[in-house]
Amino acid sequence: MTSTTRLTVAQALVRFLTAQYTERDGERRRLIGAVWGIFGHGNVAGIGQALVEHATVPGGETSPGVPSMPFHQGRNEQAMVHAAVGHARQCGRLSTHAVTTSIGPGATNLVTGAALATVNRLPVLLLPGDVFAARPADPVLQQVEVPFAGDVSVNDCLRPVSRYFDRITRPEALIPAALQAMRVLTDPVDTGAVTLALPQDVQAEAYDWPEEFFAERIWTVRRQAPDAGELARAVEAVRAARRPLIVAGGGVHHSRAEEALAAFASATGIPVASTQAGKGSLRWDHPQDVGGIGHTGTATADALARTADLVIGVGTRYTDFTTASGTLFAAPGVRFLNLNVAPYDGHKLAGLPLIADARAGLEALAEALPAHRHRAEPAYVTEYTDGKERWEHRVDAAYEAEDADVRPTQAQVLGVLDELVTEDDILINAAGSLPGDLHKLWRARSRDQYHVEYGYSCMGYEIPAAIGVRMAAPDRPVWALVGDGTYLMMPTEIVTAVQEGVAIKVILLQNHGYASIGGLSESVGGERYGTAYRRLAADRTYTGVPLPLDLAANAASLGMRVLRARTVRDLRAALAEARGADTPTCVYVETETADTVSGAPPAQAWWDVPVAETATRPSAVKAREEYDRHVAARRRHL
Repeated sequence: MTSTTRLTVAQALVRFLTAQYTERDGERRRLIGAVWGIFGHGNVAGIGQALVEHATVPGGETSPGVPSMPFHQGRNEQAMVHAAVGHARQCGRLSTHAVTTSIGPGATNLVTGAALATVNRLPVLLLPGDVFAARPADPVLQQVEVPFAGDVSVNDCLRPVSRYFDRITRPEALIPAALQAMRVLTDPVDTGAVTLALPQDVQAEAYDWPEEFFAERIWTVRRQAPDAGELARAVEAVRAARRPLIVAGGGVHHSRAEEALAAFASATGIPVASTQAGKGSLRWDHPQDVGGIGHTGTATADALARTADLVIGVGTRYTDFTTASGTLFAAPGVRFLNLNVAPYDGHKLAGLPLIADARAGLEALAEALPAHRHRAEPAYVTEYTDGKERWEHRVDAAYEAEDADVRPTQAQVLGVLDELVTEDDILINAAGSLPGDLHKLWRARSRDQYHVEYGYSCMGYEIPAAIGVRMAAPDRPVWALVGDGTYLMMPTEIVTAVQEGVAIKVILLQNHGYASIGGLSESVGGERYGTAYRRLAADRTYTGVPLPLDLAANAASLGMRVLRARTVRDLRAALAEARGADTPTCVYVETETADTVSGAPPAQAWWDVPVAETATRPSAVKAREEYDRHVAARRRHL
């Protein structure tokens, strides 16, 4: 007779989660390391009570013999997902957190975070409460009624942004759904947001669960080896190339393929450019590293891309920023070789697919090539080496602050931070003008130092993600680089950092508006309309005096220690003090105005933002002429 245990659905789910593990290359991690939550009537009596059953208390656990499930109290549901995603990325996708919410607005607040996780192929488990499955009271508080479908709730908003979705309307349905959820979370191809919607009555319903459901499970994160035929064709393509270029994407980091990439690049002499997600795949001072590629890339990498005859994409999705909206890879007859664990990405741009784990694929290529003594031509190596040196001089010029007693530019802020950090430091950013400056300028010193979320480029990501990263790397300095626009989107998790003693460092840059979009607006004929933080003028435009915002005071009011830096000299001292702090600390600096916020070199490649085809204002007419010129250069690579 099968042994059973009587528990509620919520209790069974939490207990199940405590017994799930991942393993890759002999490294074993707990898959769900903690649960984030904000409680309401849709989850407090179910998941909330179950977490109490599995909480860690002084002197032991509330349920002897059952592993505990740590809990973190959040302030915003979207931010909780960001924290879980940051943790998952830092853990190499081997561990993540779950997020529980009530029904209604708590659940719908998950959608943006879920989209971010899925776009970036990062695992997170979402456990939103749902309306009653048995419908004894219909509608319940916060239920959005759908007259033509009784089985639809607001949680269905999560379907298109989840890699797996299920609604648990009966207790026994949890067993297959939970197992499928773990499969997707640990699949290198399919991973992303996973949603198990939990009707509030079902959460509290008891059931006799088979003990086998709670047995410890190890989910192997596989390393897929390349097919022999695809590998042979890939070797032929590399041998035939005279100007090959590697584009390193986020898959290099997810696979922990950095050493394999460095060895392959050194052995072949092929230069390596990196996407936002792939930056740091090589150290900045590696001879083959030529920096970021695409719209926010370096002049060196983009010049190589324009003349490359073979583009070797390693773990990249080829987004429009990487390809400069289809205008970058311009050489006649250019071919693509795509090493990717996902067939969907491996076949992009009509490329030769090499469907494999990034590390396994690179190692197989390296093993196959020496027999043919393949090496980049000396003139090509000299070309990109000289280009790399020229670009580093431009970085030095952007970082340099001749007068330490003046207000810094944004690039100079990065320059001061660059002087201070070591390979231990981790930088987190996601939106605004900072991603472009960081991609062009930052000198990544380790594989995980550069953490820029640019798949979804979500304002508000930085602070909660920094908390998740710091929880995964408690002994390392973790910096959240935040502009004023991003800060105002989501400063709430500062309270969480203070409450839990998570010693993140926040660099808060005040430039009085949406500087990045202001610049884009100007370039497309929008004249920076509605992008500055200024009072309304008489003509109802936002061109009055700057708003009297004191974001430093706001951060302090949330419990964070704040250091104000008015000059480059102040900034240098404040950053050094913050780096050594063991409590959450913010460095507040007002940079130059929006017109001169950056100081970094301009874009080295185009980005397609359609411009009004008809307009009366001269700025828009001129912008459309420029747009048509770039569109004419677009290549169709299928």
